[in-house]
Amino acid sequence: MTNAVPAAAPSALAKPSAPAPAVSSDGTPTTRRRPMRGTERPVPRWAEGVAHLIPLVLLPQCLWRLPFAFGFEMGSAEEGGMPALWISIPYVFALSIITEALALLSFGLVRDWGETAPRWLPFVGGKRIRPGAAIAAATLGALGVMAFWSPFVFAWFGIGENADYTNAGWQVLAYACITPGLLWGPMLLALTCAYWVRHRPAISA
Repeated sequence: MTNAVPAAAPSALAKPSAPAPAVSSDGTPTTRRRPMRGTERPVPRWAEGVAHLIPLVLLPQCLWRLPFAFGFEMGSAEEGGMPALWISIPYVFALSIITEALALLSFGLVRDWGETAPRWLPFVGGKRIRPGAAIAAATLGALGVMAFWSPFVFAWFGIGENADYTNAGWQVLAYACITPGLLWGPMLLALTCAYWVRHRPAISA
């Protein structure tokens, strides 16, 4: 009687199959990473970076503005323009806080709460945000920001009035702190375009 060697089970010999590659809507393989922050479609890395940069480019001017709240006018030649401290302190601090809060709203273009309203919001919590409405609001916001900063740009070319400073040092400091904020509008427009590209099928449907 011969000793029979038991045959190995087919499942034991078979090599584990590799996971099937992701396939895009047109049937072609894709290597795009999974959606970030719960968004329906992946957010480009550059858009994620721009969203983080917007609050940072506005931070220098927000900090530069704070001494005005206490009557220190940062070398401005037009002294005595600030009101009493009980008005200037809450006004200046609130202005800086609101500026940064508006800048942080840009994250809605790269986060899931820019597609579905947070549940804690009254009336609209948990409801889907129409892409067209988000794009229109972001576009108007970007154009408004650019219009707000346009006098500062025109002043560079001698068009309109420009702020005067007691010496060149104060002027350089003011320009170094204020100028980065000019990027807010164009950067917000770039984020809006990226949001539009990600939601084109939903808009056309």
